[in-house]
Amino acid sequence: MAKGSGRTLYDKVWESHTVDILPTGQTQIFIGLHLIHEITTAPAFDMLREKGLKVAFPERTFATLDHIVPTDMRARPFLDSQAEELTQALEKNTGQFGIQFYGLDSDRQGIVHVIGPQLGLTQPGMTLACGDSHTSTHGAFGTLAFGIGTSQVRDVLATQTLAMDKLKVRRINIHGALSAGVYAKDIILFIIRRLGVGGGKGFAYEYGGSVVEKMSMEERMTICNMSIEGGALVGYVNPDEITFAFLKGREFVPKGEDFERAVAYWSSIASDPDAHYDDVVDMEASEIEPTVTWGINPGQAVGILEKLPDPERCSDPEGAKRAYEHMGWKPGSPILGTPINVAFVGSCTNSRLSDLRAAAKIAKGRKVHPAIRALVVPGSAAVKVLAEKEGLDRIFTEAGFEWREAGCSMCLAMNPDKLKGREICASSSNRNFIGRQGSPGGRTILMSPAMVAAAAVNGKIVDVREYV
Repeated sequence: MAKGSGRTLYDKVWESHTVDILPTGQTQIFIGLHLIHEITTAPAFDMLREKGLKVAFPERTFATLDHIVPTDMRARPFLDSQAEELTQALEKNTGQFGIQFYGLDSDRQGIVHVIGPQLGLTQPGMTLACGDSHTSTHGAFGTLAFGIGTSQVRDVLATQTLAMDKLKVRRINIHGALSAGVYAKDIILFIIRRLGVGGGKGFAYEYGGSVVEKMSMEERMTICNMSIEGGALVGYVNPDEITFAFLKGREFVPKGEDFERAVAYWSSIASDPDAHYDDVVDMEASEIEPTVTWGINPGQAVGILEKLPDPERCSDPEGAKRAYEHMGWKPGSPILGTPINVAFVGSCTNSRLSDLRAAAKIAKGRKVHPAIRALVVPGSAAVKVLAEKEGLDRIFTEAGFEWREAGCSMCLAMNPDKLKGREICASSSNRNFIGRQGSPGGRTILMSPAMVAAAAVNGKIVDVREYV
């Protein structure tokens, strides 16, 4: 346990947003920003109507379409009747309750965890909620961002508050410097592998150390995004000059003198130098190599040059055996050289401009292996426009990738982008659960966007360091 008398960012933001202590012992927390999409909202709005309630602060809620939207043919009505039904419900509900909605005809449409930061809606010192488990992404800005369920979406719509238990705080330091070919995705997979998929239960993760302090905001978002995969409801980075530079000039960010006042406040909510942490974990960047998953949860991962582990030596032997049964691998085999069928660059973890640049750097001047189906799906309409201005779309299409419209796509396959049968997918997404990418027999291998591109052109998993 780390000693200290100072307060963490988590403590400061939690205290400043506390409305009351409830009879249950939980804290009633005010939610500064509420982001919604089509999947978890329709029942919540129905609950409001049943009770005759209004949305308490409609100006604090923003909606977009991301999970179910097709990324190729987007004509309405959608061929998928359920997708069309959910879309119509969100259009109706946002219109009836006066909520800002970014639909397919909007240049602000995109994955909810991409557009929040992109528009400057996400700001340091906020509390933020969304009916999506990867809401922890927004913690990259020094935000306490909570993924919530449908009944909690209802509560935020009706009261702008949540009833929550306060978490402990674990500080995770990444020291040193990363080697070429090692990315933010490798770091978070390394962390989850070491601490476990349940290691963060009851904790908020505060990421720091020299590596994190030098990271861009998009890299920080990748790390915070997958905090939930390690069991932590919240993951965050203290705001700093890199944060402020990213936010300056964005649509919903204060301007002029108001921006300077905001920066002063944002600086004040960072963890104190002598902050007390419930736990501190130190890791060395030099130990991290390109990392990929081999099993059926993100903690089942290995470095690219490692052999697949003996299940009896895994923290969850039975889980490892289930993973081997599903994946069809054998312990002791190399992950390097594993053939793939599909390559996917996208998701709320890795679909921002820097992710696309990293993949395009590998794809440029090369061709996708003829046996591979390869997709690149930008995280938002704005990311797509910026990528096209740089010519990234041409690099991808000339290499043989499909260049798509913005959406969640093959990350969770609640849309036409799905695996078939026993296909193996090299994916820059965040979950490798059985059936996650649309096929009960499909197999997902998580990795960085650059690693996905390298696998696509080789038809198998390779070490991206050969290219960088």
